[in-house]
Amino acid sequence: MARSPRFEFERNLMEVQEQIDALVASAERSGFDVSEDLKGLRKKLDALKESTYQNLTPMEQVQVARHPERPYTLDYIERIFTNWMELHGDRAFRDDEAIVGGWAALGGTPVMVIGHQKGRTIKENLRRNFGMAHPEGYRKALRLMRQAEKFGRAVVTFIDTPGAYPGLGSEERGVAEAIATNLREMARLKVPLVSVIIGEGGSGGALGIGVTDRILMLEHSVYSVISPEGCAAILWHSRDFKAEAAAALKITSKDLVTLGVADEIIPEPSGGAHSDWDAAAASVKKALGRNLSELSKIKTDRLRKTRWAKYAAMGAWGEPTPKTPPTN
Repeated sequence: MARSPRFEFERNLMEVQEQIDALVASAERSGFDVSEDLKGLRKKLDALKESTYQNLTPMEQVQVARHPERPYTLDYIERIFTNWMELHGDRAFRDDEAIVGGWAALGGTPVMVIGHQKGRTIKENLRRNFGMAHPEGYRKALRLMRQAEKFGRAVVTFIDTPGAYPGLGSEERGVAEAIATNLREMARLKVPLVSVIIGEGGSGGALGIGVTDRILMLEHSVYSVISPEGCAAILWHSRDFKAEAAAALKITSKDLVTLGVADEIIPEPSGGAHSDWDAAAASVKKALGRNLSELSKIKTDRLRKTRWAKYAAMGAWGEPTPKTPPTN
């Protein structure tokens, strides 16, 4: 039975992939040499991937950012860092597994790595809460950031969440306060901070570990104050307008670099990060190494002043010009 494409824009890709699979299966049964045919089909598939992923609409970018086969934080940690040692707990309530963190080495240099972690299976997603952290997750993250500051080590965060968890227990334990505290304290930290948006960067849930010196975005990641579906429900009273909302929100990596919110776009493989985890991780590793090297050369006072100026400069505002009263 033919597989249905996960997204409509993948239909042509799926059809060519099925031709490749069928040809390989036929060759295995018959023993015929089909290498030339396979070469042509694979070339066609690569060209289709490149053209498809270079012309995605904003809502299609959101779909790619949410792709369940996209690499998550622990997948990047495994491929980029060495000597990973995970640390647990906020020392107040419990260990929130929607956020992982610990020591690791990047090119031999120790760094603190923190990130949202989603699950691959239903069981794991229940344990990870679909990457939506409770207040204890943000308090754990802050504890680890302060530990990094104590030892003069840089902090790397991986952002991939629909948002912080808005459940009753989370609200009772002060999720808004926990995020607000993180915003303030990250602005004050005396060590270099780099964040990488690897999938969804959703609202305060993303900002809770995202006030950094450099904000890097994977090519097909998104970063927004609200989801397109939520925006459409508010403005149009219908989720049917999510594509219009996605376009209006300016949530893609290109939009956010243009607006000065993000600093750099990390290229993905032609079929998206989910098509080649190793290639995606190699791109992230290269970008992290370069940015951390640049930031490590900046003195602490200047580092923090530059960080403050970065966020103060975001957005546009102005004082209204007083109107002159009409004269008779």
